[in-house]
Amino acid sequence: DCPICCLPLSVDDHNSTMMTCCSKTICDGCDYANDMRVWRESLKWTCPFCRHPASRSKDESNQNLMKRIEANDPVAMCQEGI
Repeated sequence: DCPICCLPLSVDDHNSTMMTCCSKTICDGCDYANDMRVWRESLKWTCPFCRHPASRSKDESNQNLMKRIEANDPVAMCQEGI
């Protein structure tokens, strides 16, 4: 289930997004709603779940994921194949 709207997530991975900052998988609807909020209010993009600032590069995303793995986050470990 999406941790924001509590609707079931699609089996298709293309309809959801995993946030590397908190290892939460959110539905595309909540991701879109967050994008619209950021655009309307001229804000910097943040994670819709934990409000962590957006990663600026793939390396920064990987560092965030590694921090989650070091914290023994099972979702991050599964994502990385550990």
